[in-house]
Amino acid sequence: MTIDINKRMMEKHSAEKQHQAVDKAIVRARKEVEINGNGTSGYTIREGEHAGTVLGHIQRQTPKI
Repeated sequence: MTIDINKRMMEKHSAEKQHQAVDKAIVRARKEVEINGNGTSGYTIREGEHAGTVLGHIQRQTPKI
């Protein structure tokens, strides 16, 4: 009976470790977008017909003192 409990615990632990390794691999493979890069408050398109266009840029008027 003790052997069965240990076996189940080891199998569960192995499955959890494998699941964590897959999660880490997915996170590492994800390509991050550069937001607020080069002083913008949006996302700059790098490739294609609209390269250099900033999406979601927030412009604020500077206060005149």
